[in-house]
Amino acid sequence: MASGKILIYGGRGALGASCVQFFKKNNWWVGSIDLTENDAADANIVVDRDADWVAQEAAVLSKVGAELKGETLDAIICVAGGWAGGNAKKDLAKNSDLMWKQSVWSSAISATVGANHLKQGGLLVLTGANPALEGTPGMIGYGMAKAAVHQLTKSLAGEKSGLPDNSLVVSILPVTLDTPMNRKWMPDADTSTWTPLEFLAELFHKWSKGEERPANGSLVKLITKDSKTELVIV
Repeated sequence: MASGKILIYGGRGALGASCVQFFKKNNWWVGSIDLTENDAADANIVVDRDADWVAQEAAVLSKVGAELKGETLDAIICVAGGWAGGNAKKDLAKNSDLMWKQSVWSSAISATVGANHLKQGGLLVLTGANPALEGTPGMIGYGMAKAAVHQLTKSLAGEKSGLPDNSLVVSILPVTLDTPMNRKWMPDADTSTWTPLEFLAELFHKWSKGEERPANGSLVKLITKDSKTELVIV
């Protein structure tokens, strides 16, 4: 029998795939939501990239319901997202639209899934960004989208948000994650300040089991220095 049930939104990305692997290793039932399948997951919900927000939400909700067959989830971890630079001079609407789809749509759909399928006391983790606590003039679309995720986190933690009783909603605010792509594009960077994916997978596992949880609505900065990561609650 599985230790618990979890959905990873963005289960094919570097962090998402690491989480799928970690929870599977710890005997959890793991569902992946992404644009393509993750063969390591117990169930895959593939999102239609060309569908609009409302259609994506309806499809994901329907498919999750079919997979769960009336059972509830212990946790939903949304690590879908992406990055785009740029200021107001060029491609602001284009880049903002992309960031909105990748970060805000996925976070909001995760919230809807949580409201319908999370158990009481369950966990919903969204992914914000440390730079979005302030202005981001060199990546405006990214900053706007991540700031919206921060606001969504605070709203979901409030009364009458629609989530089950005693749910925990938090956003992680990474600076730089130690992913293959980051190593490829930043070969000369100081990786001792990058947060390992395994650290996050283990953190999510603890929170999913009700251990060492921060307060509801917390924005949790991940500050890594000399290859050690500490959590700073905003």
